[in-house]
Amino acid sequence: MARELDRGEYFGGLFILGCGSAFASLVFHSGEDLGWAVAVFRTFEISVVVWISFILGVTFVLRDRTTSVRGFEIALGAGFVFLILLPFVPLSWIAVTGLSLYILLSADVADSRRGALILLAMTVPIFWSRLLFQFFASFILAVDATLVSWLLGTHRTGNLVEFVDHSGQLVIFPPCSSIANLSLAFLCWITLSQIVSHKKSNYDFLWCLLACAAVVAVNVIRLSILGLSEWHYSTFHNQWSDAITNVITLGLIVGVSALGVRRELFQLI
Repeated sequence: MARELDRGEYFGGLFILGCGSAFASLVFHSGEDLGWAVAVFRTFEISVVVWISFILGVTFVLRDRTTSVRGFEIALGAGFVFLILLPFVPLSWIAVTGLSLYILLSADVADSRRGALILLAMTVPIFWSRLLFQFFASFILAVDATLVSWLLGTHRTGNLVEFVDHSGQLVIFPPCSSIANLSLAFLCWITLSQIVSHKKSNYDFLWCLLACAAVVAVNVIRLSILGLSEWHYSTFHNQWSDAITNVITLGLIVGVSALGVRRELFQLI
C-alpha cells in the first residue's frame, strides 16, 4: 500500500521544481556569458545568501510531516507546475511568491511557515528588486550618484559623477547600484532570524536598517574610490576588487544580522 504524501514533501517538491527551474536558466545563461569557470567562481551571478536561503527554506518546509494535502492544494500545485513550465522565467518567481504566501497564511506547522517566509524573502533580491529597478532605475541610480557626488565634492548629472581630478566622469551602471545588496541584507536578516527562532523586538527594524546602511556605505565608498580619477577607475574596477567588496559587504550583512539576533544565537551555541 502506497504511503500518503506528507505536506512537507508535497510543497517542498513544488518549491524545488519552481526555484530549480528558474535557477537553471540563470546558471545556464551565466555559464554561456561568462564562461563556466568564471561563472562558478562568481556563483553564477547569484549571491551565496540566496543559495543558502533557498536550501534552508526548503529544508524547513520539508519538516512538515502532516498528511492532509487538500484537493484545493492539488489544484494549486497543478497551476504552480503550469506556470513554471511556461518559457518565461519571471513566472516561476511569481509562482514561488504565491505559494510562499499561501503556506504562510494556511500552514499549521511553524517550521513550514518559517521556510515559506525565507523563500518569500529570497524572491526579493532574485526577482522583485530587479523588477522594481526596471521601473525606477533613473531615480535609484541618481540616489547612488548623489551620495558619491556629496562624498567627493564634485558635480553630478543624473547617474554621472565628475572625477575629482576633472579628467572625466564616472558612470554608475545598474550592476553598481546599492539596491541589490539592500535586498540581500533584508534576506539575510529574515533567514538568520528564522534559523534561531528570533522573537520579535522593537529594535528589529533598527538592526535591519543598520545592515542596509552598512551596505550602502560600502558601495558608496567603493564608487567614490573609482570616482577619484580615471587611473583609480581603471586600476580598481575589476573582478578582484568586486570580489573583495562583495566579501566585505557579506561580512557586514551577516555580522549586523547576527548582532540583532545575538540572544537566540548564543543560546544555540
